[in-house]
Amino acid sequence: MNPITLPIAELKPALAGLGKVINPRATLPVLHHVKVERTAEGWIALTGTDLDRFVTMRLEHPAEGPPMAVLIPYDQLLLLSKNCGKDERIHIEPGCIKFALADSLGETKVKHLPVEEFPVTPRIKTEAIALPPELRRSIHEAMECASVDATRYVLNGTFIDTSNPKANYIVGTDGRHLYSANSFTLPLKNSVIIPNHKFLGWKEFNADGEWQMKVDDKAVQLSSRRWRFVSKQIDGNYPNWRQTIPNPADAKTHITLDPAKLEALIKLIQRMPCHDAEKFQTIGLECKEGQLLLLGKDNGNEPWTRVPVLDAMVEGPEALIFLPRRLVIKALDYGLSTISIIDQIAPLRFHNKGRQMIVMPLRPNGASTPAPANPQPAPVNMPPSRPVLPPAPPPHPMITNPTSEGTAVNEPKSATEEAIDMTLLIRDKLNEGFSLLRDLSLKLKAINRDQKTSAKEFNSVRSTLRSLQGLKL
Repeated sequence: MNPITLPIAELKPALAGLGKVINPRATLPVLHHVKVERTAEGWIALTGTDLDRFVTMRLEHPAEGPPMAVLIPYDQLLLLSKNCGKDERIHIEPGCIKFALADSLGETKVKHLPVEEFPVTPRIKTEAIALPPELRRSIHEAMECASVDATRYVLNGTFIDTSNPKANYIVGTDGRHLYSANSFTLPLKNSVIIPNHKFLGWKEFNADGEWQMKVDDKAVQLSSRRWRFVSKQIDGNYPNWRQTIPNPADAKTHITLDPAKLEALIKLIQRMPCHDAEKFQTIGLECKEGQLLLLGKDNGNEPWTRVPVLDAMVEGPEALIFLPRRLVIKALDYGLSTISIIDQIAPLRFHNKGRQMIVMPLRPNGASTPAPANPQPAPVNMPPSRPVLPPAPPPHPMITNPTSEGTAVNEPKSATEEAIDMTLLIRDKLNEGFSLLRDLSLKLKAINRDQKTSAKEFNSVRSTLRSLQGLKL
């Protein structure tokens, strides 16, 4: 019998990639195994799965021998690969693995598990669609903006919107910021939600040549030269993301940054003082007298420190807005060098050509800005109380005369504005109440746990005393 030979130089990266989909806590024993197979054409492939996703890696060169497939425990292969040199090889046979041991071959037994128990990798029979580098870049950027909240599963992926056949969009959002990119035309009949997964961001997969995509009604496949990732699609209707995009015509203040200076600007933002680093990471953008200023402070009671940004062009009226700095850094890292501001509470837009990121601003104290008083109905599949990026609120007069502390000199408020402020205050109080309830619940659980431990110790002491009482001297 011709064994399946695996070069260690190829096995190590293969196991690194398979390890991103193999779940070590899976209850089914077969999910802890790697399927090693040799096809009739001689190609050798390794496959791992968690039932929902399948990752397959094909070796560089075919080998001689009849078709063959065996299941090998992932941990056993990983240990062997670590103990072998990169120029060595291991040989797979049913029930055992052979490896170099001094001048002979060593052997380790493998517990037999029928190959038929391994889940069947879905086969997508549609035509492959080439994904050029710019499209792949947009997919990665959208993935980084998608939600990780399991209760909003439909947002846990990258949405390829094909509703406009001549201009497909790549979209990702977590409800506080939204990314979209257009100028793509793919031969897809229906829109697709690609589930986010750490394997898709793995450098080896991204360095393995051009991506190709296959899609059917249930699954999506992304493949490179030697790697293949197959996953179930996210089932559900993606929210109407277009209604969250502010009208570009409403923006009056525009900031144009030098693309060559974005990296330096990111470093400057990272060095700015931050009084709420553990929560909101607030940073202010102020447009004043044709200049862009960054606002930050070390303590909430201190005045804002203002740092001018050189080589930034500002057009339009003066403006002041506060944002989470991690989102500002993300947008600049994507090369979105133009910033359009409507007012202090409306969504802000970073953009460059066909790519854009919409970010909900913060209030100067770090809290999120509110949704409008009369929000539009949420999509059917989304809970109305948890909208994805609320639509832009009605125009609000911008403050053009900040004080030295960076606070606004407010104009007289209307009754409607005072009512809105009251609703915000009530909401903040409710949030504080919910937080206190959560803390109280955790404390009660801890007290209950301590009481149970004390009861066990008391019972143990009592049993010991009883046994001592029965002793006869």
